[in-house]
Amino acid sequence: MLIAAASLLSCTSTKDNNLAYFKDLASSPSGKLPNPQGIYPIRVQPDDELVISVTSTVPEATAAYNLPMDNPATRGFYHMSTQPRTQTYIVDQQGYIVMPMLGRIYVNGKTVGEISKEITAMIAPDVKDPNVRVEIINFSVDVMGEVKTPQRIITDHEHFTVLDALSACGDLTEYGKRDRVYVIRTEEGERSYHRLDLTSSDVFNSPFFYLKQNDVVYVEPNQIRIDNSKYNQNNAFKLSVISTIVSSVSVIASLVIALTR
Repeated sequence: MLIAAASLLSCTSTKDNNLAYFKDLASSPSGKLPNPQGIYPIRVQPDDELVISVTSTVPEATAAYNLPMDNPATRGFYHMSTQPRTQTYIVDQQGYIVMPMLGRIYVNGKTVGEISKEITAMIAPDVKDPNVRVEIINFSVDVMGEVKTPQRIITDHEHFTVLDALSACGDLTEYGKRDRVYVIRTEEGERSYHRLDLTSSDVFNSPFFYLKQNDVVYVEPNQIRIDNSKYNQNNAFKLSVISTIVSSVSVIASLVIALTR
């Protein structure tokens, strides 16, 4: 009993110690953290869904630059957050969209701000003071592993971090490794991954701290979770074997009783 109690206390102590984030900040009660969000902007990719609305002080002057309601190249629904109501553009595999009056526009690899400026410059010769608003509305990330609510998250925030994603899932469980959070990313047909250590404030400098569309966040389980899983699997297997043996013995006993009678 003493050995078991000591082992339990040891495991609890280790587990509690591993629950902390940003351990290196414990030495100082206050300070500043890096915020390099402008260094890693979100860039448009094929299959992204864009809402582009063109307005001006004279609505009639910009009406022709917005998608008509019955445009067959769109999703067929309206995005309610912009005025006027407009349908969405789907970036094709070559990185283009097709806008009324302007034709094909290459948007792959550009930020929404760059696209807005480019379209504004194209319209400016014909429209006084045009206003072009561009949004990505299918920004989503998948969160898996040792979080309380694994799920796909759809957000309209351009600067969405790993911490935002984990908070939306109810935080890591007590079995999640804070120093082994992986971000899997696909860019230009190539898939890469990066391991983040949430126990260190250096994570704020990582280019993977700010998530991009279609990223996958995976939290690795600790050894306690792995051991518990193996224990449960072994117990389930043993229970299945015992159940099979008991059933077989019962059948044999029934046959013996029947033959004896």
